Amino acid sequence: MKLKFNLLSVIILMTFSNCQNDNHNPDLPHDSSFYIDYRSLKGLSDGIAVIELDPEAPNFGHISSKLELGIGVLPHHLYYNQNADKLFTTALGGNYLYQIKTEKDKNGQPKLVSATPIDTGENTVGENLFFTNDGRYFMTFMGGAGGPKDGSIGVFNANNNQLIKTIKAPVQTNPNQFIMYPHGISVNEEKGIMMVTSTIHPDLTTGMGNTCTLLDLNTYELKETYLVADSQTDMSSPVEVLLLRGKFPQYALATTMLGGDIWIAPYNAITKKYDTFSKIFDGSTQGLGWALEMYIDDNSKLYVSFADPGKVLVFDISNLPQLKLLKTLTADKGAHHMVFFKTKKGKEVVAVQNNLLDIPNLNSGTISVIEIQTGKTLGTIDLRTKYGILPESIEGTNGPSNYMHH
Repeated sequence: MKLKFNLLSVIILMTFSNCQNDNHNPDLPHDSSFYIDYRSLKGLSDGIAVIELDPEAPNFGHISSKLELGIGVLPHHLYYNQNADKLFTTALGGNYLYQIKTEKDKNGQPKLVSATPIDTGENTVGENLFFTNDGRYFMTFMGGAGGPKDGSIGVFNANNNQLIKTIKAPVQTNPNQFIMYPHGISVNEEKGIMMVTSTIHPDLTTGMGNTCTLLDLNTYELKETYLVADSQTDMSSPVEVLLLRGKFPQYALATTMLGGDIWIAPYNAITKKYDTFSKIFDGSTQGLGWALEMYIDDNSKLYVSFADPGKVLVFDISNLPQLKLLKTLTADKGAHHMVFFKTKKGKEVVAVQNNLLDIPNLNSGTISVIEIQTGKTLGTIDLRTKYGILPESIEGTNGPSNYMHH
């Protein structure tokens, strides 16, 4: 299985948008050190930390570097740019988007140096990023300008981080084609399209969504808004979307946070859009809820986290629209983001960050390191108890630690 990316893969990264091939180098220093976004549980600053995740390392669970961003910043998701030479974090508070400066110490250990806020204009509550090959990046803002049914997409210049455009399409203007509470985003550059989800109002109570919206990548015009729910009144809250591309079957996949399901839509080469979404996996039949993140390796394996009760399901997607369940990995409540790497002894593992917005019963505050082949948990770090923090997201220190995410 090939999951790990490092800086030797830059050429491949530039060729395949947001798909990283494996040139895993077992001799690369500190290949099992990872960045985590975290929130403080003690009323102190939230920030980013470097943590060792190899259970075979003597310093397993040790935080070697921290960068404080401020009280209430709530850093949310870490991303590398297209060349993997710049690191960013989105945030639910504070300035919503930051570029992170890092260095290596004399031992080659990653070190966090500083964070530079990026002007996001009127856009609030930063969620996901997607970098394209043409020098842009896109960011979903679940809060938009702050209205009860708001939400927006920011288009940025990747060279200078300047906001180029804010894409808005209020549901009040057109209830059939709109952007509201966008969270997940995925792009297929070859086809010139992107899709965002409609998830939930940032306060988690004012409103919820049940759709995904397809846009033209270049004109920013809306092409279609799709129902991703059992009915118009089913507030399923689609959270992540993935437009499969390259060598993979040409489908759109979406996870529903409150539905707890996986949905699929085939690409239609005639209309140049996707056909209707249908449910391909019903989480409730497996005792699962809160379907969240999707990761794909280069062997057509799909990893999906289910925050309740804390599982990662591994599927075969080589015969879509048939989705074959291969195995179930047990993490902790709040299973969310993942990173993939090899331990010092060569075991293929996935580390799962177990926390979703500190929601009760979905906020274990741990990181589980699981051997993929056997399903055995090799180690667990309890950040709540050990450091008084909750992990919010996780990313590699030598470049993106996944093959395909969004």
